[in-house]
Amino acid sequence: MEIQQLYSKDYDQIFRLSQFAFQYKLTEEALIKKKEEADRHIIWGWMDKEKLAAKLHLIPLSVYINGKTFKMGGISSVSTWPEYRRNGMVKQLLSHALKYMKENGQMVSYLHPFSVPFYRKFGWEIAFNEKHYTIPMEKLQRNWEADGYVRRVEADIELLHPIYSEFALKFNGMLTRDKKWWEQRILTDDELVAVCYNTNDEADGYMVYTVKDNLLQVEELVYNSLNSWKLLLEFIANHDSMAKEVKMAVSENDNLPLLVNEPRFKQENTPYFMARIVDVLAFLKEFPFEQVPGTSLVIHVEDTFLPENSGFYWINQKNGNTRVSHQDDNSIETADISCTVQQLAALLIGYKRPLELYRAGLIQGNDETMLHLEKLVPVRQTFFSDFF
Repeated sequence: MEIQQLYSKDYDQIFRLSQFAFQYKLTEEALIKKKEEADRHIIWGWMDKEKLAAKLHLIPLSVYINGKTFKMGGISSVSTWPEYRRNGMVKQLLSHALKYMKENGQMVSYLHPFSVPFYRKFGWEIAFNEKHYTIPMEKLQRNWEADGYVRRVEADIELLHPIYSEFALKFNGMLTRDKKWWEQRILTDDELVAVCYNTNDEADGYMVYTVKDNLLQVEELVYNSLNSWKLLLEFIANHDSMAKEVKMAVSENDNLPLLVNEPRFKQENTPYFMARIVDVLAFLKEFPFEQVPGTSLVIHVEDTFLPENSGFYWINQKNGNTRVSHQDDNSIETADISCTVQQLAALLIGYKRPLELYRAGLIQGNDETMLHLEKLVPVRQTFFSDFF
């Protein structure tokens, strides 16, 4: 048995396993679309001679973190035929994928877990939550006092992409989408698109949605001003004759309950995607720390699955520049802060603040060093509105 890279000639085996493992059935048309999407994937299979035993898909993507673009490896469709399970195949596939990502400059990796404890063993940690709303339509009925108008439009990537990109930069972790991603993952034949315009006829927000069986399902709500947010909410409320309730997923810091007269509707906060730092030294060197004059901080990181990431990292700031160096475990007796690679991802991506993790006993240090780290790490809400 060995790990091999798979190609289009292997798609029948690949999607046969996917349909079995994730319990869905593809129509012929849907299978064609899946194969088109897979053309951008790097797929590895654990092969028993010519037979596929287990597989993993790696999707080369990039994301925004504190306004900077980082290459990201998206892990998806990890699956094994039952007769081959519990033989360590997924562990080997993940190790193979992480080595590939490191060699190709993909400093971070995301995945949607079937089991959080399982992927924590390999260095991933929850980094994104979603807030889910279920809102009776009448609770959106109010004078929204918005200036401008909303129009339903045909799918127009050139129109939507700049609006999305401006919105995405406000968060940590959002995808930098390309044309194929828009075509294959966002704009489908079944969904409607509405764009809001301000009084200067400038597009400033949009909504991707469906209306069916008395439900308005918002797939994506993007806005770049308070006015455009209100325009879209007013547009949703205008569907009161055809939908009794609205469902949407928003960022954790969404403040819609502050805008409605009756905020007591169903609100659920759900862990969503996990993230991992693939190359700790490279990520720290590229990370846009805040400038805190006189910084000299030593962080000890433990990465049991990729031991080459383990060790001491010295962060030094001088004359407006940040220098990061990696030193062997024996070169420094004590560290200012100690954490696992999982918690390092949680705090640097922005899912949790250093003091939160410290008070929960998940990172070690003292009050003084934690306050210093608080100043170093920029404050920005995490959000991931895509799926793979």
